[in-house]
Amino acid sequence: MYKMNEVQAYLKECGAFFIATNEGDQPRVRPFGVSEIINGRLYIMTGKVKDVFKQLDKNGKFEICAMKPSGAEWMRLEGTLVNDDTLAVKEEFLNRNESLKSMYKADDGNMAVLYVTNATASFFSFTEPVRKVCF
Repeated sequence: MYKMNEVQAYLKECGAFFIATNEGDQPRVRPFGVSEIINGRLYIMTGKVKDVFKQLDKNGKFEICAMKPSGAEWMRLEGTLVNDDTLAVKEEFLNRNESLKSMYKADDGNMAVLYVTNATASFFSFTEPVRKVCF
């Protein structure tokens, strides 16, 4: 759990992070801004009507890249994202991210929370060797 907490703290410190998926033979990248650890799992959230969800539903493999504000440190997180339709998890995610409540409701049929599995986080900087953690 410590490794997951470290990754979550890193994402929070970076603010925005970018998630890469694929659509056929074309990579797709877009910004995200929220992640949460709920019930021992690291989650991100999106809408089921969005292309990113459709891509992940077809192929859950992803990579996230997040850079600290200094620009001298960054992390890449790779693994598989799995959709979780549990209402309680969606409600908890929204309770922790009040600003999303104007766009999503836990039972709206659109909100999707996805958790990370088979994760490897690689931490980079210009001055230190690469460090990896898995969870």
